[in-house]
This record gives sequence, C-alpha cells and structure tokens, in this order.
Amino acid sequence: MTPPRRIIIDTDPGQDDAVAILLALASPELEVLGITAVAGNVPLRLTERNARILCEIAGRTDIPVFAGCDAPLARPLVTAEHVHGKTGLDGPALPDPTLPLQERHAVDYLIETLRSEPAGSITLCPLGPLTNIAAMLQRAPDVAPRIREIVLMGGAYFEVGNITPTAEFNIFVDPEAAAIVFGAGVPLVVMPLDVTHKAVTDRARVARFREMGTRIGELVEEWMDFFERFDREKYGSEGAPLHDPCVIAYLLNPDLFLGRHINVEIETEGRFTTGMTVADWWRVSDRTPNALFMRDLDADGFFALLTERIARL
Repeated sequence: MTPPRRIIIDTDPGQDDAVAILLALASPELEVLGITAVAGNVPLRLTERNARILCEIAGRTDIPVFAGCDAPLARPLVTAEHVHGKTGLDGPALPDPTLPLQERHAVDYLIETLRSEPAGSITLCPLGPLTNIAAMLQRAPDVAPRIREIVLMGGAYFEVGNITPTAEFNIFVDPEAAAIVFGAGVPLVVMPLDVTHKAVTDRARVARFREMGTRIGELVEEWMDFFERFDREKYGSEGAPLHDPCVIAYLLNPDLFLGRHINVEIETEGRFTTGMTVADWWRVSDRTPNALFMRDLDADGFFALLTERIARL
C-alpha cells in the first residue's frame, strides 16, 4: 500500500476550514502531523480555539495544535466575521476545547519539523492568509527546498475578488506574505475562487450530511446553514462555496481538478488591486511559471468524496 501523504494544515477556521480539516482527518491517505493556526477569518485567539475544537469533534486529540502569527507581516489584520460570525464557527453551539494548545509558536514548529523530517516528505496546506508560511520562509530559507509541495486556497483570476473587486480574501489580508510564498521556488498548487465557486452547496447536498445520522454530519449541516446565508445574499446563489475543502480534495483525488502551470505574481502596491493574484493564464509575459493554478472542478465528484469521508467520522 502507498504510505499516507504527510501534511501540516495551516488554517484560520472558518466553517469551510472546519469541513476541510474534518475531510483530512477522515482520510487514511493523509497523515496530519499538526495544525497551525493563523489570524484571518477571525483573530488568532479564536482560530487556535476553533482548531482545537475540531480535533476534539473528530476524536483526534493526538494532533497537536499551534498558535502562529496574530497579524499580517506589514498591515493591520482584516477579518471576516461578516461571513463566519463572531466565533468563526457560528451556527451550532460548541463546547470549549479541553485539548491543550501547544507552547511552541507555529512558525517554530514548522521550521523544526521541516528540518527534522526527510526532505520532500511534508506537504503544507494553507487554508487562510499565508502569514505563518511566509514568516517561516523569511526566518529559515533553508526549509524551502525541503517542502514537498504547498497546496493552498487563495486568489482568483476569471472569477475576480470576494473582498475587493480584484482580490480574494486570503491573499488580500497579507499580500506581502503571499508574495514571499509565491516567490520562494516551492512547488505550488493554487485553488482560486474560479474553482471553489464551483464547489457550491445546495439543499440536496447539505441534506446528505443530516442524513448521515451522526453528530458530525449534523454539525456540518448547521455550519453550512449559517455559512450559506452570506453567499445567498451577496451572489444570489442557492448555497455557499466550500473553498478550503478543495485543498484536501486535491490531495485525495487530483483528477477532480483541471488547471494550468503558469506564472502568478502578487500585487502589493496597487491603488485598486492590492492583493490581486496576477495570473498569466494565457502566458503573455516572459515570467517563469511558478504555480499550478486551477480553473475547473468536477463538483459532483467533489461532493461525493466529501460526503463519503465525513460519514466515516
């Protein structure tokens, strides 16, 4: 049998982050070494709390959770309570976590783990702003060639922005961090809004979680009920896009996705375009490709995988 792919999830939960984490924990093809929290959807004190709650919900108190950066590298923090609610996991009532937070800073954990484990054995899965990953690369550039791959949710091209007309939230929150990560020479796979807005819930898809008859199925349905309200009002869609689970789904079945290896640069100084992912989809520049940038998704296959795995928990 193929050994499980070893990953570290960097996250700012977030209802869609929650579903991504549960998908990873339900999948034997993946070995989650640890979870690192970053400020993003809500402040750090809530994102690290939410990560610990999710590990307990999944019965995986063996997974260490580390708190990382509480603000972007060079800007004030922008959060998204208007989408995720004041806790980040609004919807169902959740107990306070008993799983302890690890004492080490997330960036220290990332550096020490990448240095101590075999080179090319660990994939990083950022689901939020890239502050922790960039801080790691700044402090320890020697770890960059030791990373197998970074598979991240962030950016947009054809779909354009969800926090400004040109920028996706994760990249907008810390564009300086994103510029460091995209320029580090590490193999990158990018799940932009162009893909994640095809992973949209509807009543039938959400009902499947309730039909599982499990506590986790009920929690996912309640999170989706809360999460959907924003997108229904903003876009007039039937449901909400499950952005972050696309990262984990790619690791489990990359054939669900279609993309192109292109150059992607991050705008950090634009008057109207700060945080924009300048994706050279048509290869009109002479810039070297640095990312596999996804554009399409088999939505039915994605939701079939998601519901089958969540039902295992």
